Amino acid sequence: MTDVLIIGAGPSGAVAGALLAQQGYEVLVLERQVFPRFSIGESLLANSMQLLQEAGMFEAVLARGFQFKNGAAFVCDEMYSEFNFVDKVTAGSPFTFQVPRADFDQTLANDAARYGAKVRYEVEIIAIAVSGERPVVTSKSADGSLETHQPRFVLDASGFGRTLPRLLDLEKPSSFPTRAALFCHIKDNIVSGAFDRQQIRIGINSTDREIWSCLIPFSNGNSSLGIVASKEQHAKYSGTNEERLWAMIADEPKLHSLISNAHTVRPVGEIVGYAANVKSLHGPGFALLGNAAEFLDPVFSSGVTIALQSAKLAAQTLDRQFRGERVSWQTDFAAALMFGVETFRTFVSGWYDLSLQDVIFAKNKDPKIHRMICSVLAGYVWDPANPYNGPQSSRRLHALAQMCRQHA
Repeated sequence: MTDVLIIGAGPSGAVAGALLAQQGYEVLVLERQVFPRFSIGESLLANSMQLLQEAGMFEAVLARGFQFKNGAAFVCDEMYSEFNFVDKVTAGSPFTFQVPRADFDQTLANDAARYGAKVRYEVEIIAIAVSGERPVVTSKSADGSLETHQPRFVLDASGFGRTLPRLLDLEKPSSFPTRAALFCHIKDNIVSGAFDRQQIRIGINSTDREIWSCLIPFSNGNSSLGIVASKEQHAKYSGTNEERLWAMIADEPKLHSLISNAHTVRPVGEIVGYAANVKSLHGPGFALLGNAAEFLDPVFSSGVTIALQSAKLAAQTLDRQFRGERVSWQTDFAAALMFGVETFRTFVSGWYDLSLQDVIFAKNKDPKIHRMICSVLAGYVWDPANPYNGPQSSRRLHALAQMCRQHA
């Protein structure tokens, strides 16, 4: 009798489950792993708080005492620029948090259950058929037992597991070049006052500006540390993952000095070729949420925000559909979601072709434009009033970069 089967209990699955359960629907969330579990992507955007408030889940997150975050700092040799989210043009939360994802995701999953969603762990989806009146989903529990589910609708919130794209042959190569990320958690031992722990620090290699690092401080004195580069750039460094990570950090002197007393508390991991795309965000009886659909790049911490927005749009569209209204999943869900995703895509592309970096480090910033760019970096990419959002974002960003170069 399940109305909605959700694959995955991560942020998009938990928020979609909570929203739909609050509407009175029977929601079953099946998660392959056991929570809490490690996940990368710990720096949230301010718009995520707005979306959690709309889902009634903000108080649960606030109670966890996560590290407060009010913006981002960008560093490249002697160049420095920061964005405080209070300066954005779009209305909404001016702050967010930096979170160990194991704790954050567990908090959201627990809150979804509090609202009435049934959450089950160690259950893997192994097959789905969508040709009939209802989807037919086969799941496998940890003990090997199989179950068949026939919900009215399926939402795939499986993240990098990308369950339905694999099972339904929906995967499509990303247009982005293959890049790799090395990452770990460290006890940072940063001297008090040397670093604003309320911001994420994005550092750029001054000799190769496509190589960048992120330092994400947590409230317990640890930080998430990562570095991203192309496969070819990574190939210049040899040794273990940890040796390569610290060798690349050494090539960014200011960061190396900042964390000179740090040591790892979680082994260094690596993800290669993380960018992903799909042929369609929806189909008969199903829709794809968050990273299960598309992942761009970690540089602007957009993953969780896109996941939560996709959950909100899917829940709204499903509610209308279940109440007998005529809906268009292409218009009401896919196109609405992609308006913001394409904005993030423009900014990611601009980061790597250096046009956005030139804007970020411009010496004579127009205060109004700075606030518009700040809104994008805060995750408010679905605001049609901001000219740097939507279909014209690429043209306007590159025109702005050209102007910044001329006045450098």
